[in-house]
Amino acid sequence: MSDDHRVQGVPVADILARHGSPAYVYDADHLRERYRELRAALHGRVEVHYSLKANPNLAVTAVLGREGAGAEVSSLVELETALRAGIGPERIIFLGPGKSRAELEACVKERVALVVAESVEECRILSDIAAAQGVRPRVLLRVNPGFESKKSGLAMGGKPRQFGMDEDVVRALWTDGSALHGVEVEGLHVYMGTRILSAESIGEHTARILDLAAQLADETGLPVRTVDFGGGFGVPYFANESALDAADACRRINEAVEAFLEDRPQTRFILESGRYLTAEAGIYAATVRYVKESHGEHFAVLDGGSNHHMAAAGIGSFVRRNFPAKLLGRSGGEERAWNLTGPLCTPNDTIGGGVSLPADLAPGDVVGILSAGAYGPTASIGRFLSHGFPNEILVDGGVDHLVRAADTVADMLGPQRLPASLGGDA
Repeated sequence: MSDDHRVQGVPVADILARHGSPAYVYDADHLRERYRELRAALHGRVEVHYSLKANPNLAVTAVLGREGAGAEVSSLVELETALRAGIGPERIIFLGPGKSRAELEACVKERVALVVAESVEECRILSDIAAAQGVRPRVLLRVNPGFESKKSGLAMGGKPRQFGMDEDVVRALWTDGSALHGVEVEGLHVYMGTRILSAESIGEHTARILDLAAQLADETGLPVRTVDFGGGFGVPYFANESALDAADACRRINEAVEAFLEDRPQTRFILESGRYLTAEAGIYAATVRYVKESHGEHFAVLDGGSNHHMAAAGIGSFVRRNFPAKLLGRSGGEERAWNLTGPLCTPNDTIGGGVSLPADLAPGDVVGILSAGAYGPTASIGRFLSHGFPNEILVDGGVDHLVRAADTVADMLGPQRLPASLGGDA
């Protein structure tokens, strides 16, 4: 973000006045700059694929797609979003541990670049679909390795997981071959974790993944024309965290890639990135409706809350910690501790506890939760208690664009049907 009060020179408070509060506000320039920095720092053989799970907004995806990012998707809606955003199927990979037959059929129909297969049965189903359509989709076999990454906010390997296949299963699958009759195995996919803030850890896990790929290739003859080693680049949210040295992380990745290319010079690599590209490009802004004091603590009741930003509310976390929060639109003086709560009729609707904000916080003030561009609406129960999702706004070229309208009463009730027995027409 350009500063705490403005995005590309546009005051956040003015954006909310035009489009309504609360809202997510994204900075298109920040998205571009972050992608370009990452792309420039990485080895030329490493492709960057945007993980739509972090923020599947169509406009956000289009900004990154036009910069050259591929897409990593894991649902039919994400696939369609990437296509509508202008990312061609040749730049899309589809993964997920429980793909439906409809999703696998869509992968074959759209000719996506790679399908990441995560079980033996999935390989069989995909092979049958492909054979029926007369095509051979390219596949990466996802491996759940026997080791785990260090300093990862969420580890994805080294333990029993629903993701991928254990190393011995991959060996047996390739050796037997019957489940792969209709597909072309292109290589391997290994994803170790997410929100990693240590360049050393990223470098180590990349090197170990590539060592595993080389070992499997040497032992079984399994092709490794493509290796997807995930990503895991993190951003700091909390007071005790330091920013990732992304340049150092990329340098370490590049060293591992160069070493792998010495023996396999035709291999291409994929790095997936979602949070790192989008988190710091977004802010969640909400307006104070009421302030009150209760048993010696001060509360600011906002017009948006935990249903819009579950991560800030700490829902699903072992330990609740505050995301960075700021008063937007005006300067403040002496500060005090505020509990930031939302409008929901539940005591869990708190998105900041004991947050230091100006003591004169008042109705009409705008509060922003920073670093909110990743895992906001996509990871939140937006329609909890029938409140609905908020506006999403992209600022591009100094102009604020409404890129997703907030849910209305009609949006919420429209899909429902009242049966004739209760006076309806269904």
